[in-house]
Amino acid sequence: MTLQVELVSPERILYSGEAESVLCRTVGGGDIAFYGGHSPFVGALDVGVVVVRTPEGAADETVAVHGGFVEVSSSVGAGDEGPATTVTILSDVAELRSQIDVDRAQAAKERAEAALRDGDDAEVRAALKRAEVRLSVAEAGTAVTH
Repeated sequence: MTLQVELVSPERILYSGEAESVLCRTVGGGDIAFYGGHSPFVGALDVGVVVVRTPEGAADETVAVHGGFVEVSSSVGAGDEGPATTVTILSDVAELRSQIDVDRAQAAKERAEAALRDGDDAEVRAALKRAEVRLSVAEAGTAVTH
């Protein structure tokens, strides 16, 4: 059973289509995966990686998401398919793997690391985490654990 996925930022729709699953990280809840038939769910997203596993044969979409919300809903399906499951991700800042500027992300990481050597600061730690997520998505497409 597939999912219908919509990944939306204020500027545009980053991904719209079918998927086998969606993996993301929620604030205080850890990683969560959604599959067809998942019960309704609403959660706040942490800064992290979202992986949209596309149907067989297509390349997965890996996205750096800097907060936002995820909603899973179901609607009555036609025929024997049962309810259709939709996963909607809303994020103020989200970047597809292909859109990430690695040099810019590396420079941001280095600036944040230098600033942290001068003293601990929550904003600088958040900037470092965003840079690490961008680099993780751009270079390997894997999740960053914090």
